[in-house]
Amino acid sequence: MTAPADPRAVGPRLRMMLPEMSPLEARITGFLMNRDFDDTLPLKLVAEETGTSEAMVVKTAKKLGFEGFRDLRAAIVEYKRQPTVNLHHELEPDDSAEMIVQKVFHTSIQALQETLAILDMDAFVRAAELIYSAKQRDFYGLGGSAQIARDVAHKFLRIGVRASVYDDTHMMAMSASLLGPGDIAVAYSHSGRSAGILDAVQFAKAGGAAVIAVTNYDTGPLADLADVILCSTAQGSPLTGENAAARIAQLNIMDAVFVAVAQKSYTDAERNLARTMNAVRAKRK
Repeated sequence: MTAPADPRAVGPRLRMMLPEMSPLEARITGFLMNRDFDDTLPLKLVAEETGTSEAMVVKTAKKLGFEGFRDLRAAIVEYKRQPTVNLHHELEPDDSAEMIVQKVFHTSIQALQETLAILDMDAFVRAAELIYSAKQRDFYGLGGSAQIARDVAHKFLRIGVRASVYDDTHMMAMSASLLGPGDIAVAYSHSGRSAGILDAVQFAKAGGAAVIAVTNYDTGPLADLADVILCSTAQGSPLTGENAAARIAQLNIMDAVFVAVAQKSYTDAERNLARTMNAVRAKRK
């Protein structure tokens, strides 16, 4: 990892690294992310508070892409000055209905703004190209991720871009084993570690298909297998979990991909949209 240039991306990038950190590295990073401090925070205090050594703190900073502790400290201080950081607040048992609504909405807004800050535009362009030009498109998702896959497939069908959605691990594996060069598998997985998704993606890769990962972590098993990674980020509460807000961010990423794909053949997309809308218009009362 390299240190992000956009201050809004610092928090998301550090959160993404947590699953790949050792317990000591995660303890140091968690302390810095959850503690209020300024540019005078001593290295010695961080080591004492986390029960580690000063050398371990510096090593962790370098693993996170910074030259040393001072650079990491400055980056986190700048990140915490961003308005987006103050949007997220934990849900409490005695929150009023108004407070619940405000907190849930603000967490989603934060997820959208920080996802925009970390979105890899080269990956975005490549994903649109792959989906547009693919012969066969398989969308894989389990649980909540399956709902995202269905929503995206529905949008693409409206403009004549057909995709098959699979939310059963056996069906995923069977379909993925038939994919080949010129086909794509789009894997939706918040954690990027779902065994069924990984198995299907491995079959797709073995056949020569390209893989797009839509996930909350740009490191880990799914990211290692993917040709393109579209990464969301979200900070959730113990009650709602981070995947609730990440789902909103992932839907927005794919909405943007949908528009980019439609733009590649705007006349065809417009014609197909009119045809599919006419097909369902009689179903409305």
